[in-house]
Amino acid sequence: MIQPSRLSLLDRSRTREGEPDDAALVAAVARGALAEQLGFDRFWVAEHHGVPGIAGAAPAVLLAAVAARTTTIRLGSAGVMLPHHQPLVVAEQFATLSAFAPGRIDLGLGRSRGFTAPVRRALRETEHDFAADLAELRAFLTGTAEITLHPQPAGAVPLHVLATGSGLQVAAELGLPVIVGGPVLGVAGDPGPGLEALAGYRRAFRPSEQQPEPRVSISLDVLVADTAAEAADLLLPEAWAMARSRTEGAFPALEPVSAVRAASRTPRQQQYLEQTAAAAIAGTPAQVEGRLAQLLERTGAAELVASSSTFDRDALAASDAALAVIFGARLS
Repeated sequence: MIQPSRLSLLDRSRTREGEPDDAALVAAVARGALAEQLGFDRFWVAEHHGVPGIAGAAPAVLLAAVAARTTTIRLGSAGVMLPHHQPLVVAEQFATLSAFAPGRIDLGLGRSRGFTAPVRRALRETEHDFAADLAELRAFLTGTAEITLHPQPAGAVPLHVLATGSGLQVAAELGLPVIVGGPVLGVAGDPGPGLEALAGYRRAFRPSEQQPEPRVSISLDVLVADTAAEAADLLLPEAWAMARSRTEGAFPALEPVSAVRAASRTPRQQQYLEQTAAAAIAGTPAQVEGRLAQLLERTGAAELVASSSTFDRDALAASDAALAVIFGARLS
């Protein structure tokens, strides 16, 4: 068992071929309730706009639905994309959420742009100072802004930064915890640059009232099955969707493993498929436990945020349950 690291799930409300979008949202709420039963520490949802394969466009609304089905698990956004919103509105939304789930709400913030140019136009995207917006948002939530937030948060609403290179610097300056993934982790290649970026965050960290010490969470796809071959199959739907998005410009709904195997693909698509699979951790419980233990030790992470998805929802639920066992989570 991996202890004492915390364990979270990130559900991006991935749609499935042949299903309406709302099925993905209903399934996300059910997954959050199951995560609580399995002993996960946190359940995160994401924000995407105009992406065909993702139904999660309104994190605060989705979290309210998950809050209604749960009582103890922490709930958060990973994340709200701050360039799309006014800091006051985000603060009001999450203060309202805290009224329904006092002491259970986390606000993860990022700055990714819209998926396509039309989406960016629809979001009225303009240049933003991410650090200034973060500071303004924190002031609203902590009662230090020039106007008083209503409703007042029911307890603290901790902020987290979804960070890459420059995001790590902003988080360090503001004294906030970070959630990192992708190249920073070095799962599929040389971890050197990523580890140096994390070391830089820790060196530059300025203690804050919320976070007296630097804190790192790592996010990646983690899938567990009875055999390594079965786990590799579970990775295929997401990896294929990523390959298609990079070569066709559209991020599609998840397809069954059989359809992915039968699909013709270009050499470039095959390369992207393999790269996405290599950046994940999949295998038997023993294999996953070993690789995660190494990654957590190498990064010094306090929390794993498993962002796993696959077409088969039952297989995904079984993977979540197996991951909870690896982390020694207790059934509630």
